[in-house]
Amino acid sequence: MTKIDFKKTLKHLYAPKKNFETVDVPEMQFLMVDGHGDPNTAQEYQDAVEALYAVAYKMKFISKKTLEKDYVVPPLEGLWWAEDMDTFITREKSAWDWTMMIMIPDWITFEIFTDAIEQVRKKKDLPSLDKVRLENYQEGLSVQIMHIGSYDDEGPVLAKMHTEFIPSNGYVENGKHHEIYLSDPRRVAPEKLKTVLRQPIR
Repeated sequence: MTKIDFKKTLKHLYAPKKNFETVDVPEMQFLMVDGHGDPNTAQEYQDAVEALYAVAYKMKFISKKTLEKDYVVPPLEGLWWAEDMDTFITREKSAWDWTMMIMIPDWITFEIFTDAIEQVRKKKDLPSLDKVRLENYQEGLSVQIMHIGSYDDEGPVLAKMHTEFIPSNGYVENGKHHEIYLSDPRRVAPEKLKTVLRQPIR
């Protein structure tokens, strides 16, 4: 049984260049949980991520066992927004809204999702389990870049993306700021963290 790694099969989405590039992002299926607040301190954020991973790994297990299709669970991703989008440049994290999510292969059905939820519920008491949903999401045309460094060093890159690259190329923003976390911050030094920064445009 081969194990699919979507970071490799979808390299154009998970391994962009270190300078701005445009990409057409297709519709994909995600596990999602919505929330609000500073990801470093909000319990709601920790609960959301814990629930997402629990369900994602259970679905992978079901896929491998019942469908004989194995895959590497894709990295954590986040959609971020706020009433005042300048808070992303100034890093006022308590003002942020977010949707944390993990991409799920298209062969995973809603039945597998509900089965996974119930299996997790029997083993773990997770406060955000009932907030987890399975949903399709399509960004379409987007600008993205690979950011290497601390999350708090994203401000200047985002400012350049939004105030220089997007308008100078004739685009306007068309959706929520999107980040893909390729590194585990528990194991990787802040200056070496790899994060895909993406903004839908039209």
